[in-house]
Amino acid sequence: MLALHPHLLAPFEPDFQPAALWNRAYRNLVRRDPGARPFALALIRADGMASRYDTRLLAASPATALLNLRYAERLLKFLLWQKGGCRVLVAGADEVAAQLAAIYRPAGARAFDHDFMGEKVYGRTFAIQAAQLADLPPEHVPDLPLGRNLDGCRIGFDLGGSDRKVAALIDGQVVFSEEIVWDPYFQADPAYHVEGVHASLQRAAAHLPRVDAIGGSAAGVYVNNEVRIASLFRGVPPPLFERHIRRMFFALQERWGGVPFEVANDGEVAALAGAMSLNDNAVLGVSMGTSMAGGHVRASGDITPWLNELAFAPVDYNPAAPADEWSGDVGCGVQYFSQQGVTRFARRAGFGFAAGLPMPEQLVMVQQALAAGDARARAVYETVGTCFGYAVGHYADFYDFRHLLLLGRVTSGEGGAIILDRATAVLQADFPEQAGKISLHLPDEKSKRHGQAIAAASLPAIKRA
Repeated sequence: MLALHPHLLAPFEPDFQPAALWNRAYRNLVRRDPGARPFALALIRADGMASRYDTRLLAASPATALLNLRYAERLLKFLLWQKGGCRVLVAGADEVAAQLAAIYRPAGARAFDHDFMGEKVYGRTFAIQAAQLADLPPEHVPDLPLGRNLDGCRIGFDLGGSDRKVAALIDGQVVFSEEIVWDPYFQADPAYHVEGVHASLQRAAAHLPRVDAIGGSAAGVYVNNEVRIASLFRGVPPPLFERHIRRMFFALQERWGGVPFEVANDGEVAALAGAMSLNDNAVLGVSMGTSMAGGHVRASGDITPWLNELAFAPVDYNPAAPADEWSGDVGCGVQYFSQQGVTRFARRAGFGFAAGLPMPEQLVMVQQALAAGDARARAVYETVGTCFGYAVGHYADFYDFRHLLLLGRVTSGEGGAIILDRATAVLQADFPEQAGKISLHLPDEKSKRHGQAIAAASLPAIKRA
């Protein structure tokens, strides 16, 4: 075990082991180890895109084996859900490559990741192989333009785990917006999802003279408008998913006469909304809702074809950290930066929730208690903010960003400001080099109401004759 000394402790997660501090302590050991060796991971996708991460490991010995594996496995886990890949080359430590291959196999501890990073996302069998450093491919990650198209009559929608939002725009001005509560997670009937989205589009279209383009954001992984991974649809049986959900947005596009129709991960759209509202780039967007979403707009103003599924990216290295109900892994972002995190901390604070009370209503109870001056509720949000501050320090090791925009239902009301204040205090205390470079933001009122929908609506370009 490495000794960590965070300056701020989370009230209801006192054993939180910040990934950034753990990695910092490990790398300090590496710097003092004369036998330290180069180590690299290359993540390769079916389309040929390659991401590479170079670092160093401690010398191979029985005394360092567990530390080396812990560092390499958590690093790989983060990179998989940040960047994606169906083939991983491990160079510099053949013994670690063999251990990682055993962990990320169909019957291993990371069977979930093996399945999703293989067949479900990239249509290939996921594989981890040892390689030589000289044989690793160079970084190859194309930039992709994203949105900022506001001409014409557009509809933007945002699909979350608790509600779906829709807005109608004319030349960038919102003329209608609506939020409808829904409960998609465990709905087995594909029509619940498809017809629900279609109904929202119809309600928005009623406020436009015509529909020139439709853009949407949704939780999950989408590749060329095709649904690959999405917790929203996890209740749909696989055969029905393949038949009705995987290409649902193509079917909806046909219903709307083939107008330009683009769908992106809600984290990417959150980052785009931030870049548009701040009139700047180098933005990391994080949305704390039913789950957690992340997105990144590069300094160039483009995005990458990375996954940025930060819900599954580890932030807490405590072996006894809470497990994600879907992936089964522990210490991942969704357990801290979502409605799940707030309600989990609230129970530790002494809040009692009626059996069967939906999670969004549990969140509302905590928010109402905070507004009424309940000290327990304030400590819940201080817990989220403390953990998030250390997560931001960790994200800064993997992303280049000047701005972090924090969105989502969890940040509504006074709670968002508490999270931001506490996270800022963590950066100042434990990451002073980052505190001077990164600005943390909450959206203004206009952006809260319409920012995500406007950004989503701006995704497709209208082809002019």
